[in-house]
Amino acid sequence: MEKKIFGISIKYLSLLVLVVQNSMLVIVMRYSRVVSDIKYFSSTAVFFAELFKLVSSCALYYNEDSHLINTNGIGYFFHQVFGTDSWKMVIPAFLYTLQNNLQYRAVSLLDPATFQVSYQMKILTTALFSVVLLKTILGAVKWSSLLMLTAGIALVQLDSSSASTASSTPSAKMGTIKKFEGLVAVGIACLLSGLSGVYFELVLKTTKKSVWLRNLQLSIYSLIPATIGILLVDGSEISQKGFFYGYTIWTFGSIMCQSLGGLVVAVVVKYADNILKGFATSISIILSCILSIWIFDFKVTLTFTLGTILVVYSTYLYGTVPDKRKAPLTNDENEYALNSEIKNFDNHSSSSSKVLQVPKTV
Repeated sequence: MEKKIFGISIKYLSLLVLVVQNSMLVIVMRYSRVVSDIKYFSSTAVFFAELFKLVSSCALYYNEDSHLINTNGIGYFFHQVFGTDSWKMVIPAFLYTLQNNLQYRAVSLLDPATFQVSYQMKILTTALFSVVLLKTILGAVKWSSLLMLTAGIALVQLDSSSASTASSTPSAKMGTIKKFEGLVAVGIACLLSGLSGVYFELVLKTTKKSVWLRNLQLSIYSLIPATIGILLVDGSEISQKGFFYGYTIWTFGSIMCQSLGGLVVAVVVKYADNILKGFATSISIILSCILSIWIFDFKVTLTFTLGTILVVYSTYLYGTVPDKRKAPLTNDENEYALNSEIKNFDNHSSSSSKVLQVPKTV
């Protein structure tokens, strides 16, 4: 029987939450950066987002495994969380934290509509890393949708650049530099998103731990680079102005939206499918653009509209066809394959000679 909350299917409820979260994340993040002349330190916001995810993941994991935890005691809980393979979450934790910091930088420099559309480049990077690490076989439809996605993002970024260079005044030139910096930040964030997402999937598919336990481990290890980021990036100013300098209610709203992202996606992946997820993402892109027009007085051009249509359609199209993977390995072979990939990932100078295969997904 399909699970329901208040009579509503969890599948469609999670998709609704995903649409709202995806749409509001970029809007609230941007508004929190411009609502006041006093700017809060984004590194502290990233830290609090990870802390909130830690608490949420801990509660969700306890709910899932409460019987064994209550039976075996707190020692069992700590053994599961900090077990022999928990270190595998260190790499994605570092990548996710850096990605979140870049998100704040990009959304501070770009309008929400341009950021939201450009950020869908993560679909392209995820697909490429899936081919390399997971040995995913992409069909003609998926490759076509990726080409369409690339063309759409290029049109949106071209429109953004053209709008900035239309004037030759010093302020316009400064605006061009800031937009370019913002687009670079988006590009790097998408690269990190693709790599961290595929690596996380790799760990999930080659070990027997639950997704909530892995999310809990991810949150714990994410606090380490988040703390380092605070000390290195804003440490001196925080010591003078305070940790909560510039915080408003919108800052906390931004933190909540960002921290909910990974948890919502985990629920969607568990109860829905890629087609519905792609549809929800497409709706959130459109909704973000509409809200940008209303809240930030964003000017829509023909080039931006065409690019957005291509991105929305390609995002939906990409999710309509399931991935194809090679035949599954045994558990021992899966563990060996994962360790080989981690070794190759850590040692950039060595060439990849192991062939990784994972269970077939539908």
